[in-house]
Amino acid sequence: MNPKLINYIEEEVIPRYKAFDKAHNIDHVMQVIQESLLLAKEYGGEEAMCYAIAAYHDLGLINGRERHHIDSGIILMNDHTLESWFDPNQLLTMKEAIEDHRASNENPPRSLYGEIVAEADRCIEPIYTIRRAVQYGLNHHPEKDKDWQYQRVVQHMEEKYAEGGYLKLFLDKSSNAKNLAELRRIIKDKNQLKSIFDQLYKEEAF
Repeated sequence: MNPKLINYIEEEVIPRYKAFDKAHNIDHVMQVIQESLLLAKEYGGEEAMCYAIAAYHDLGLINGRERHHIDSGIILMNDHTLESWFDPNQLLTMKEAIEDHRASNENPPRSLYGEIVAEADRCIEPIYTIRRAVQYGLNHHPEKDKDWQYQRVVQHMEEKYAEGGYLKLFLDKSSNAKNLAELRRIIKDKNQLKSIFDQLYKEEAF
């Protein structure tokens, strides 16, 4: 990749994630970037495009969560510095990929690049996934007690990750499918889920 692109994103883009909650901070975007680059090599995606898509995918959170996937695409398109490395067709594909990454989207991604960032953004690893849910609840509803936080985590896990949940996977060579099966087993075992929640709540709330 072009060193100037890497330098620009590292200095001007990634630091913006410091403003977001723990579930969408710099650690998260770095993990999405890393996984996107691995999937790019596996499936033949253009590395620089995948890198930039991953870096910009959640920047729209600055305006709130509801439209963050749309706003993130707008932010990318309005960053004319990227025109130094990408042509208009590439930028449009990148914008659409960012728009398509959200797990609750009803329609599948429109391109391989959308599939890559969507898959990378899932970041399914059972403890990490549950921890992010705990972090999100504590950050956005700090006034709520522990029981409320647990019930929110359970609801989120069941709506998104359980059998019949809205999360969809697209690339079978990622690690997500195996990890999702293990997460679903934990979701069904409420005693284990509660035990994991208790430990994570203790670590995150204090």
